[in-house]
Amino acid sequence: MQQSRRKSDPTTTTINTNSISNSIVMKGSKNNKNTNISIFVVVFSIFLFAIFMYNEDVKSIAEFPFSHTINNKPQQQEQQLNQTLALVSKEEEDKEEETIVVTSVSMNTKASASAAAGDLIELPFIDELDDSEIELPSEDCDLFTGKWVYDNKSHPLYKEDECEFLTSQVTCLRNGRKDSNFQSWRWQPNDCNLPKFKARLLLEKLRNKRLMFVGDSLNRNQWESMVCLVQSVVPPGRKSLTKNGSLSIFRVDDYNATVEFYWAPFLVQSNSDDPKMHSILNRIIMPESIKKHGKNWKNVDFLVFNTYIWWMNTFSMKVLRGSFDEGDADYDEVERPVAYGRVLKTWAKWVDKNIDPNRTTVFFSSMSPLHIKSLDWDNPDGIKCALETTPILNLSLPLNVGTDRRLFAIAANVTQSMKVPTHFLNITTLSEYRKDAHTSVYTIRQGKMLTAEQQADPNTYADCIHWCLPGLPDTWNEFIYTNIISRRDD
Repeated sequence: MQQSRRKSDPTTTTINTNSISNSIVMKGSKNNKNTNISIFVVVFSIFLFAIFMYNEDVKSIAEFPFSHTINNKPQQQEQQLNQTLALVSKEEEDKEEETIVVTSVSMNTKASASAAAGDLIELPFIDELDDSEIELPSEDCDLFTGKWVYDNKSHPLYKEDECEFLTSQVTCLRNGRKDSNFQSWRWQPNDCNLPKFKARLLLEKLRNKRLMFVGDSLNRNQWESMVCLVQSVVPPGRKSLTKNGSLSIFRVDDYNATVEFYWAPFLVQSNSDDPKMHSILNRIIMPESIKKHGKNWKNVDFLVFNTYIWWMNTFSMKVLRGSFDEGDADYDEVERPVAYGRVLKTWAKWVDKNIDPNRTTVFFSSMSPLHIKSLDWDNPDGIKCALETTPILNLSLPLNVGTDRRLFAIAANVTQSMKVPTHFLNITTLSEYRKDAHTSVYTIRQGKMLTAEQQADPNTYADCIHWCLPGLPDTWNEFIYTNIISRRDD
């Protein structure tokens, strides 16, 4: 992944998080010994009084409001796939628009004082950033080739019950899933390491900036993950989530930063653009029409695009002759890869014309895979993804879970040919190994939790498209995090 960064040696780069912290240093004075007892008593009394007043001043500094500016953070599968997509689409259109505002009282984080021996008394500013340096991977390291490692010490990166912004669609443990090991698998690239995730460091990089995910419900899945990753270090009352039509905005007040999601499942204009009413059997697109959506993507600092799952319920796409605005209804049937290529060329042309690469960083996520046929991973006793509790760990075996690799190749080629540098997030293969991480039957349908009877029928009701949170989308966001923190400050 191409990134700009400071280098400390040819292979790694380090960021010292202490650069975010401040120190308050006061010089003390030494008292010369005096043989006169009365003078010593007077000087010692003055010294005690000074220490008392000094500590009171430190307490005032620690509790002053500015102290929490930094402390705030394939064909045989088509029938099964159509059934799953129909269930998911129906569930999504039943979601209500809502506005969530967290308004509890924020708590000051108190700084502590410690005296150093000698002439200096050093009072470090304390926040949750530790003193360790963050090692960044080299620019030529392939972050997307590696393996899954079980690591329940560093993962999950947040807890499900500590993120109030998660929707019931993805809260698998709350929805009855008994095993939680799916949360603790860490992606390990072969030739380097992903940097340790630090929410405050990311928020500092997002200060006065906008990060927006654009696309379908998988990008919404990833957006929810990113919200949870940063919100844990933001005090109550200093964060809010608002939803209005196609746009959802999570705002962090103390950083003047937003993490946003914009619903556009095909990126271009379609008859499925309503974020609530899009369960349409005959999905029709306008491959060369993107301006209605694109006007909402301007003046954003980090843009993360995707489009895939809505292409997979038919082998061809319906392309409108004319315009929705003029009431046209006739369409042509176009082969899926041909239509996909037309859409991505339209998108790339819009980006090249409207995006200033000096301000905006552009990402495009590859295909998020499905796991709807357990024979794909040699489990004849499985039912879709429902009975899976571990990833596919034998990486030497060829794996084919039905991902349309033709679309993958188109996306990779288009992003490489753009004038505006675009980071291709190759999440497909590493995600194909994660048959264990889907929401399965631990999710909602039509706004309600699946009943016990429905959960007992995973062949009908299991959602093997979306992912539990915490879970796999957190790893996708670690790639974005790595890019963002590697950027030089403006």
